[in-house]
Amino acid sequence: MLDETADLVTLDGTVKKVMFHNPVTGWTVLRLSVPNRELEQTVVGKLQPLAPGEVVRLTGRHTTDPKHGAQFEAYTCLPLTPSTIKGIEAFLGSGLIPGIGEGFARRIVDAFGLESLEVLEHAPQRLAEVPGIGPKRAQAISAALVEKKAERDVLVFLEATGVSAAYAARIVRRYGTQSIRLVQENPYRLASDVAGIGFIKADQIARGLGFNKNSPERAEAGLAYTLQLFAEEGHVYAPRQALLQRATQLLELDLDALERALCRLMLQGGARLDSTGEEERLYLPKLHRAETSAAADLFHLLEAKPRPIEAAPAALVELAEQRCGVELSAEQRAAVAALAQAKVMLLSGGPGTGKTTVLRGIVAALEANQLTVEMAAPTGRAARRMEEATGKPARTLHRMLEYAPRNGRFERNRNSPLLADVVIVDETSMVDIELFAALVEALAPSARLILVGDPDQLPSVGPGAVLHELLSLGEHFHLRLKAMRLERIFRQGQQSLIVGAAHDILRGQEPQAGEKGQNADLFIIEREDPQAIIDVIKELVGTRIPRSFGLNPVEDIQVLTPMHKGSVGASRLNAELKALLNRGKDDSDAAPRLGLGDKVMQIRNNYDLDVFNGDIGRVTREDEELGALEVTFPDRKVSYPSSELDQLVLAYACSVHKSQGSEYPAVVIALHTQHYVLLQRNLLYTAVTRGKRLVVIVGSRQALRIAVKNRSETRRMTALAQRCRTLALE
Repeated sequence: MLDETADLVTLDGTVKKVMFHNPVTGWTVLRLSVPNRELEQTVVGKLQPLAPGEVVRLTGRHTTDPKHGAQFEAYTCLPLTPSTIKGIEAFLGSGLIPGIGEGFARRIVDAFGLESLEVLEHAPQRLAEVPGIGPKRAQAISAALVEKKAERDVLVFLEATGVSAAYAARIVRRYGTQSIRLVQENPYRLASDVAGIGFIKADQIARGLGFNKNSPERAEAGLAYTLQLFAEEGHVYAPRQALLQRATQLLELDLDALERALCRLMLQGGARLDSTGEEERLYLPKLHRAETSAAADLFHLLEAKPRPIEAAPAALVELAEQRCGVELSAEQRAAVAALAQAKVMLLSGGPGTGKTTVLRGIVAALEANQLTVEMAAPTGRAARRMEEATGKPARTLHRMLEYAPRNGRFERNRNSPLLADVVIVDETSMVDIELFAALVEALAPSARLILVGDPDQLPSVGPGAVLHELLSLGEHFHLRLKAMRLERIFRQGQQSLIVGAAHDILRGQEPQAGEKGQNADLFIIEREDPQAIIDVIKELVGTRIPRSFGLNPVEDIQVLTPMHKGSVGASRLNAELKALLNRGKDDSDAAPRLGLGDKVMQIRNNYDLDVFNGDIGRVTREDEELGALEVTFPDRKVSYPSSELDQLVLAYACSVHKSQGSEYPAVVIALHTQHYVLLQRNLLYTAVTRGKRLVVIVGSRQALRIAVKNRSETRRMTALAQRCRTLALE
């Protein structure tokens, strides 16, 4: 058998310069001075934070990068105590120890030589012998050095248990000098306390420390992890028996042990039990709070009297038509007229049914009656679309509710409600239960709420099925709840194959496509082989679509695929499209780095930088030395320090889920049977409805048929509607 450690080597040296460090992933690029070598060594790897002057022992391999040349790829990094006068001076002057700069470092070494570190740690009073250092400064310097030494001991201990340097640094930041004791007592606490360390990693650490797989701590942490898995799949709760059955398979523990662990977990507040009828439901505490408060606040909102609208329903319709300059259809008029009675309105419908027209009319009618209106959407791109459609300002929900990232709370709540008379939310299918709970809590009792969305699209990424649940309540639940669905397709929509395809898909029929050479907006190109699919997509994006439709291949064309992984997944497509559209900017490895000119997507909300999940831009400047990037978005430029780059991914291609709430001039959809687990009707419908001018489906006819026929998307376990009905009966 091949010994994988045979070519591992150890390298001791002094850090000369840290060129890049990502505090989230630990990925580091630095220059290391190695004794008896003239040239400094470039080191890469996932390492703890290091500073110039630190002496380290690295274990790894010498490699050659196609672009950057010879490197040392480090797998472990242990801090060492400097043993030379020059090394001690560099270490003390590196800035790692508060109170000591280069000047004081030189004076200390001049005074104590090789004994400098011993003096600092064990006889700090002797620092008074150094000019300029008084007793208070001496004590502070000694305390800082002791703390630094304790952190080093923790890192050595954690690395010995198999924890990578990057994870070890996070643990030290969370627990400080208590890290060893806390990890030894219960390593499973890492799963909930330290970002990036889930149950699986914590379990590996625990086994390395000798914890038995039957330990109570493991059973409790495993149950909490299993409950989190249900939430990640979109469920707000897990039935008790389903939770235990899944945990039994995952943890390989018997049912009795898990029953006892579940009782302890509930007593400790790690799970909430809610019995409804014959079913016992287990919730993560935050999801239980969200669902119960959302139901209560929604019911109270419906019960409270709104600020009256003076105009009669017919007058509202006339106002809407006058302001919009169009004649509304019967169902559109009914939607506008419902404003007179509605406290909460649900406006739904597919593409081409005129939701945007109705929305403009509603806003015009409300403002003509001197009611103040706030508009919002779940993502920045959706909010901008809403603003373009109505001509009125719109924000993200998080921005409207004044989310404070430092404490993870919304500043707008029942104690400080929104001041608007009417709040309108678009793309409601993307709103999960926690965000909906925050929204209804922040509404004034007299406010009206209008929720706009398409229930046939993919559900929210987070737990819940808010729009579906509210639509299921129906008007019989409460007179002030109005559900208005638009179904008529207008003439311009009837002429569009995109609109027709969307409705075909909903009926379980294969979409009708244009023929080659035909003036159409939807085409299907059949290819079975994954590489053939990629080749066609590259040709479409690189030449055919730009030439035929006058579209920019980077700015105007978005490639969508059901999955991130796989030979026709977003990761592979991004690598191929980057090489095609931004060639020469990077080496062609499996995970290409972001570089100048790249199309990138923000993958989570960042309120400090004022960018949001789903925002797409271009890298317009890069600083290789600092590892920083500047990204130009449609309305602004944003500078990303190296610590924030994990929020950006290549966006030449993206998953259909990531495209929710967005529209693009042209969409190219990759479909293959390897996507089988995600080939569902609502996914294909969502993908097709992202395109405004052109949609091209490239792939297997069999995959297309599977997606069209498959309505077996998992029913989400959520009880919002049930709770609302219960409140109505009380």
